[in-house]
Amino acid sequence: MKDDKPWFAPKRFGYGAGLPIAWQGWALLAVYTLVMLAPAPVLEWDPAIGLGFAIVVWLLATLAVVFIAKHKTRGGWRWRHGEKD
Repeated sequence: MKDDKPWFAPKRFGYGAGLPIAWQGWALLAVYTLVMLAPAPVLEWDPAIGLGFAIVVWLLATLAVVFIAKHKTRGGWRWRHGEKD
C-alpha cells in the first residue's frame, strides 16, 4: 500500500512547505518538537557533553523533517509568487 497523498501545502510566497494538511504532517511536527526538547535533560546534567549531543540530535532531526516535508508537499518545492495551485 503506497501513500502518495501530500502531508503539507505549498507556501503561497517563497520556497518550501506551508502548514500540514494531513494528520501525518501534524504528527511529524509533534514528533519533531519532542525530539528538539529531548536533549534538555542531558544539557542540564552535563552541559559539555549535552551540547554536542543536542547539536547532533537537532541537526539530524531537522534534516529528516526537511527531507520528508520536501517529498510530501503538494506540488513539490519551487519558488512561488503568490499564485494559487
